Amino acid sequence: MTSGKHRINQGGHRQLSAAIYRTVIARMRFHEPTIAYVARRTAEGKSKRGIIRCLKRYVIREVYHLVKADPHTGEVRS
Repeated sequence: MTSGKHRINQGGHRQLSAAIYRTVIARMRFHEPTIAYVARRTAEGKSKRGIIRCLKRYVIREVYHLVKADPHTGEVRS
C-alpha cells in the first residue's frame, strides 16, 4: 500500500532536476507567495522535504505550460 505521495522520477536528467531544485530553493527564500505557502504547509505539519517535493511539482507544471504555449499567441497547443 502506498502513502499517497506523488514522487518525481529520480532517474532522468540530472542537470534538469538540479535546476528545478535550485529554482524551488530560490523561491523559498525570495518569492513572497512561496514563502507564505511554506509557512502554511509547515503549520500543517509537513516536512521541509515534503514541501520541496510539492513545490518541484508546481514548478514543473509551470514550465511545461510555458513550453507548450505557442510563442506567437500565448495559447496552449494541444
